[in-house]
Amino acid sequence: MRVNLEKLSSNAAADIMGMNNASTRKFSVGSKVWIEDIELAWIEAEVLRVENQKVKAKTRNGKLVVTPIFKVYAKDGDVLSGGVDDMTKLAYLHEPGVLYNLATRYELNDIYTYTGNILIAVNPFTKLPHLYDSHMMEQYRGSPLGELSPHVFAVADVSYRAMLNEGRSQSILVSGESGAGKTETTKLIMQYLAYMGGRATTDGRTVEQQVLESNPLLESFGNAKTVRNDNSSRFGKFVEIQFDGGGRISGA
Repeated sequence: MRVNLEKLSSNAAADIMGMNNASTRKFSVGSKVWIEDIELAWIEAEVLRVENQKVKAKTRNGKLVVTPIFKVYAKDGDVLSGGVDDMTKLAYLHEPGVLYNLATRYELNDIYTYTGNILIAVNPFTKLPHLYDSHMMEQYRGSPLGELSPHVFAVADVSYRAMLNEGRSQSILVSGESGAGKTETTKLIMQYLAYMGGRATTDGRTVEQQVLESNPLLESFGNAKTVRNDNSSRFGKFVEIQFDGGGRISGA
């Protein structure tokens, strides 16, 4: 049995929400909506008039805007000030709603958010050691997905448990654009799997140490500097960690 980690680069975020058909969008006067903004990408506004498939709205900063109805998105009025930890709880799963929720949580140092069983991570560009110590790993040990706050350890644990319970190999896909934190996320998953399945070897070094120490060697091939990342991987990475029947790491 094994857990495969695949790290893929992408130049643009995938559209996982889909677009609403313009003909199905209906707004009334006073509706709270999202409209495009040249500086903020999206800004909250209130509908003043709807006529000929165009919406006249007043933004939160007092600016009057007239825009085609297909560029207007309904604002979820039921979301709490701190956002939601799983975006399937949003009434409207569209680009501005998703970005606003992620930004709201990010401001509270909540860098992880679920969309169902998909984990979205927003790179904090700073060290957050309290999120990844052994105490945190022990908290997520055996915890069902969604029971605790969103975390990369939760995804790793679900995969590890499924491998043991179902007796089948599992795969975790880590994807994102340059600088999104794919390499660090992959290392954190490896760290958790090593924590769960570590075993001492004959020379005193654990298999987990050998697996984690191999990462700098892999990263030495083809890295380059980009606008968002001084050490960007220029390749996809495939890591396979083997486990024995008892869930202990046997190789990689």
